[in-house]
Amino acid sequence: MERFGGPDVLVLRETADPVPGTGEVVVDVEYAGVLSLDAALRRGEGPPRCAPVPPYVPGGAVAGVVTGLGAGADPGLHGARVLLRAPGGGHAERVAAPVPSLVPIPDGLGSGPAAALLDDGGTALGLLERTPVHPGEHVLVLPAAGGLGSLLVQLVTAAGGRVIGAARGESRQQRVRALGAEYVVDHSRPGWVAELHDLLPRGPAVVFDGVGGPAGRSTAWLVAEGGRYSSYGTAAGPPPELGPCEERARRLTVSSIDQLAGFGPDAPRRVREVLALAAAGELRPLVGAQYPLAEAARAHDDLEGRRATGTILLRP
Repeated sequence: MERFGGPDVLVLRETADPVPGTGEVVVDVEYAGVLSLDAALRRGEGPPRCAPVPPYVPGGAVAGVVTGLGAGADPGLHGARVLLRAPGGGHAERVAAPVPSLVPIPDGLGSGPAAALLDDGGTALGLLERTPVHPGEHVLVLPAAGGLGSLLVQLVTAAGGRVIGAARGESRQQRVRALGAEYVVDHSRPGWVAELHDLLPRGPAVVFDGVGGPAGRSTAWLVAEGGRYSSYGTAAGPPPELGPCEERARRLTVSSIDQLAGFGPDAPRRVREVLALAAAGELRPLVGAQYPLAEAARAHDDLEGRRATGTILLRP
């Protein structure tokens, strides 16, 4: 893409194949993830710490096969299935990347599900490590039918938490129930906050808010006294601001969206853990629509229009 803007700025271009440098490999891309962050960066609205400057190739999360080796790279890597964050952009047929950035895809796990776990899986595990859930606690996950939210539903359930999932429409709600949620509410309908209050008059012990905006503000006020509120997304607007006085009065533990910036150093360990869980059948990534690389603009448009469920993938 050569400028910031809507999905239409994404245009397919032919470029020279990447050449691996010393300690690098070339990976033929099988799947590339499309995240809300990718769309925000495309609009020029991403966090300053990772804001690119056009022209650039968008995307980063990639699953593929090693097909080229640079000087010093282990010959045994040739043919390996790997995950990585492509430093030069992941919406591509081939990418070059340093060997230390590669994460092996375990046997028994497809490349598509693995790609869906690279970002969302590690983030979901990081959120739970930062805001632990205790057995028997009621936990609200908003939204619960997306790539990350669907993983939170499963991980919280496995930890013994009782999940209330928020999802739009009956089909999404059915998926969330199938993942282990005890109760599901449609947060696109009027009265959903009152419905939750009737269900849990004292409020949930934990709220994971990946939406922000008015819905996020409503859920922040629902948290039980002495509970925990974790913000990780801004799909509907800025995260709610809870002042120190409010936090002290209600004895809340608040993890702001800034927590995500600290997840990086331990990301490889978390990704390996969720990959192992998925390979063992203990975690099911929710793979949504898949699009040819040439239809990246449509993928971004469907993501922003909330017309897809789960993680969106591109297939070069």
